[in-house]
Amino acid sequence: MSTLAGTTTREVVTTPLGQRRSDLLTKLPAEGALAWVRGGEGLVGWGEAARLEVSGPDSLAQAERWFARWCAEAHVVDPVQLPGSGPVLFGSAAFDPERGTSVFVVPAVVLGRRDGQTWVTTTGAPDGPDGADHEVTEFPAQAADTSIGRLSYADGAVDAVTWCGVVAAAVERIAAGELGKVVLARDVLVTADHPLDPRRLLLRLAARFPSCWTFAVDGLLGATPELLLSRTGGVVESRVLAGTGSRAADPAADAVLAEAFAGSAKDHAEHRYAIDSLADALRPFCTDLEVPDEPSVLTLPNVRHLASDVRGHLRADGPGLLALVDAVHPTAAVGGAPTGAALALIREIEGMDRGRYAGPVGWVDGRGDGEFGLALRCAELTGGAGGAEARLFAGCGIVGDSDPMAELAETQAKLAAVQAALQD
Repeated sequence: MSTLAGTTTREVVTTPLGQRRSDLLTKLPAEGALAWVRGGEGLVGWGEAARLEVSGPDSLAQAERWFARWCAEAHVVDPVQLPGSGPVLFGSAAFDPERGTSVFVVPAVVLGRRDGQTWVTTTGAPDGPDGADHEVTEFPAQAADTSIGRLSYADGAVDAVTWCGVVAAAVERIAAGELGKVVLARDVLVTADHPLDPRRLLLRLAARFPSCWTFAVDGLLGATPELLLSRTGGVVESRVLAGTGSRAADPAADAVLAEAFAGSAKDHAEHRYAIDSLADALRPFCTDLEVPDEPSVLTLPNVRHLASDVRGHLRADGPGLLALVDAVHPTAAVGGAPTGAALALIREIEGMDRGRYAGPVGWVDGRGDGEFGLALRCAELTGGAGGAEARLFAGCGIVGDSDPMAELAETQAKLAAVQAALQD
């Protein structure tokens, strides 16, 4: 199934803005916000020059072909020639494309910054009123602190006690030799007294997690620490995360937790599944691939992760970025291993529809450069424009010695990232 809008010939004009340094996220409107920002650089967009909604096992391939046709029909003026200038497609793909719908949007306006250079790209009909006259305005800083009142939380598809039982069932299936690892997720519903402004959440997440990629596509927004795949010219990169440790407010206690986590056999085994699945899927498309022998520890305000940065060079006949994303997703970091057995178990016992949670999210430009992360540490705003409801998600990698209560505590630590951004 797919829906398509805005396929007439368009004028795409990128205008350099020099080294202007204002916060990209403060430029977003309340409705239709699109974002991919890290450390003050990246892309934000709004408006819809074109939109594709698609489901099925070839969703990403359909999106890649559709965007290629759209770019071929556009007249592009792009003196900047940096990744993210010219035509850009934002995308948020379903975790399981056979069960969910993926959303892709070509914004009417994109504001970008890379390597200190800032630009704006506008898309509209030639000589039409929706062309290069889109105004870039400033989101009032005080709006980020506008009260949303009290928050009320409720169980999502599965309550906490039942979810622990699901984890225990997965451990039994792993012990029986059916698979090595499965990632199980749960959701929590939140309702606020007043509307949830997506910009408020994005600004707070970006401030608290500057090393993460702050994203927003079609009402799904968050700050992900995991880069599924980026492509710049012939270079591909990935940041694989798997294995999670807790933090403590007391520095001495936190140091003890850090030392224990760095030596955790359970977390290292979980991470090995994730890094091997990514490398095995990506290697056929590369002339070389650098994979660390041991992970590093990534420390965030709320949790720690084992992390491995992978880098490779694509073959000259390598596929486009969306096809590469399709080839590597889902890695064992969000699905499990072996992939087929893990996905089958998720469908059987998890008890909820993930939608676009844990699916690829990011952007690709007309040259094929782009970045896609995994939609983690995120919220789906479910009330529409001006709505006061959201759905929060968190998941854990389950292996043979996983403890259900410990895994529940891990989901609570991960949920805290978005909960803190919601709190007044």
